[in-house]
Amino acid sequence: MSRILLIEDDHAVRVGLGTALGRYGHDVAAAASGEEGLRLHREHAAELVLLDLMLPGMDGFEVCRRIRGAGTVPIVMLTARGDDVDVVSGLEAGADDYVVKPVEPRVVDARIRAVLRRAAPAASAAAGRTTAWGDLVLDRAAMTVTRAGRPVAMTPTELRLLLELSASPGQVLSRQQLLESVWEHSYLGDSRLVDNGVQRLRAKIEPDPARPVLIQTVRGFGYRFGPV
Repeated sequence: MSRILLIEDDHAVRVGLGTALGRYGHDVAAAASGEEGLRLHREHAAELVLLDLMLPGMDGFEVCRRIRGAGTVPIVMLTARGDDVDVVSGLEAGADDYVVKPVEPRVVDARIRAVLRRAAPAASAAAGRTTAWGDLVLDRAAMTVTRAGRPVAMTPTELRLLLELSASPGQVLSRQQLLESVWEHSYLGDSRLVDNGVQRLRAKIEPDPARPVLIQTVRGFGYRFGPV
């Protein structure tokens, strides 16, 4: 049973989605505001946060930034529309994925399970190898990343993306390939998930994120892990 924190101001959505997710086997705690959600987040160790972006008072973007600033718990946004401004802003605030309202509980359940699977060991980690690129060290057995001997905090999505990219150095992976293997999506329109994920990953592992040497962009196609 997964512990889910649902932060949603719409009473009908909060009750209906919470009840439905309970039937899917999740343990759901619900909050009607960002402030209440942050309090519950501090008091209860949720495995995943479902976060409405349009909250009264403190909006979902600020809630997302605060939760992400405090740790790596996965965050799935609930957005009233799928336009790029809301979605990209939410991803930049630290969210891992999103679902457009009106939500279907089975879709939300599928996204929850996909995100939580990223926290499990990936197939590429099976060999248990430890690999280093300069002062960056990836331990595929322990599922940890260090830089200059210090731990690098990563969300499950960021870690899975690094595992996928670094599994075959020099090989170009398309956005579609990464979308399907990391996010388990098949809609190419969601490629912004990949681009934002790479941007956040670069900020954590590149010596100079503005001039990446570990994760290189192959214009018009995707990305290549090609450390120098």
